[in-house]
Amino acid sequence: MKIYSITDESFKDYGQIIKGFDCKNLKENLDKTPLPGKGTIYVASSHHLEQKEEMDYFCNNVYGGLPVQLGYCNGFNSRLNCLEYHRDSEINFSGSDFILLLARRLEIENGFIDSDKVRAFLVPKDTLVEIYATTLHYAPVMTDRKKGFKVLVCLPKGTNGIKGKINMVSEEDRYLFAANKWLLAHRDSAEFQDGAIEGIKGKNLDLIDQIK
Repeated sequence: MKIYSITDESFKDYGQIIKGFDCKNLKENLDKTPLPGKGTIYVASSHHLEQKEEMDYFCNNVYGGLPVQLGYCNGFNSRLNCLEYHRDSEINFSGSDFILLLARRLEIENGFIDSDKVRAFLVPKDTLVEIYATTLHYAPVMTDRKKGFKVLVCLPKGTNGIKGKINMVSEEDRYLFAANKWLLAHRDSAEFQDGAIEGIKGKNLDLIDQIK
């Protein structure tokens, strides 16, 4: 699978690089978050990351005054497994390189997206990147099998929490998996086994052979 850089022109369909903010403290605090021995962990809100300067910047500059949460997704992953989207952008950052597997919401047809629509993008270390609300994404992919990844996840406060009870009025409602989180799972994933709705056709992409 070809891995593009987020500096490639094609990335403009999926997100943008955010420039100007000094991420030194953010990098140091992200390093303090735990790395599991295998698999991945996600924490929506971390005291390590939610320092005043960072919270002020993301709340006021990035999200225009909305309350936010600064959390992390850390671990070891090489597979697609699922694709999710929110009603807003997501911000990612890491002190080391990582890969994002991305597709576009407009490529969902009849409740499914084919995995051949997914593109891989390398995010260079120390780069703040915005993933648009129109972009499907999920867990980062490591670039080093031994070191794994530690990635900041910034979203509006409450995202990925417990979803409210809703009356099913549209097909899309089936994919609401958590608060502000619509999830499409591949049949060959733990999430599907745990009750997520199948929404990805084709191969469950795996980049393990392209990771050092």
